Amino acid sequence: MKRALDVSLSLAGLLAIMPIFAIIGLAALVTSGRPVLFSQERMGHHGRPFQVLKFRTMTVLKGAESGLFEPGRRSRVTPFGRVLRAYKIDELPQLWNVLKGEMSFVGPRPEIRKWVEASPGAWRKILSVKPGITDPASLVYREEEEILAASTDPEAVYRDEILPHKMALYAEYVDRRTVAGDLAIITATLARIALRGKRPAPPLAWRDDNDPRLR
Repeated sequence: MKRALDVSLSLAGLLAIMPIFAIIGLAALVTSGRPVLFSQERMGHHGRPFQVLKFRTMTVLKGAESGLFEPGRRSRVTPFGRVLRAYKIDELPQLWNVLKGEMSFVGPRPEIRKWVEASPGAWRKILSVKPGITDPASLVYREEEEILAASTDPEAVYRDEILPHKMALYAEYVDRRTVAGDLAIITATLARIALRGKRPAPPLAWRDDNDPRLR
């Protein structure tokens, strides 16, 4: 049922917003040049690598497509890219990843190879499901970019603080996922994008704030 929901929603979404894609692509081309789309290797279902798609929002950097990690580097974000990132419009091309079966609407966000290979045992469970466009960790860390940009060592903050918490949330999602829960996460994500709230906790009935993994 989850796959049927993914296919129907991604296909409907792609057909409905195709004109918007064209407008965004043209605006990106005029303001930022080529390429309009950015692809980067991420680790997918059962550890299989795939190319995640986004509208390009940063200046071109050699090596970024292979997973170069630059947390908090907001200086490279283009003016038009800031608008796309603020409303998560840059993620829309991932509807194609969903339609292809590489991603789901809801699931742990796909990570670069570097972090997955650093903790293969923990990621084995997380990658037992398809990665997603959104998930509870995406709601908790809605302002992740700002947190990292404010740090003197953003990579250390991501590696030692943010990523372990995200992985705990990913594991919890894998244990308790349901279709109804996925629909709740999608609804919460759309609401947060519309309101642009600051670091909200996901309003999910199965979230246990007493779980030591979330401290």
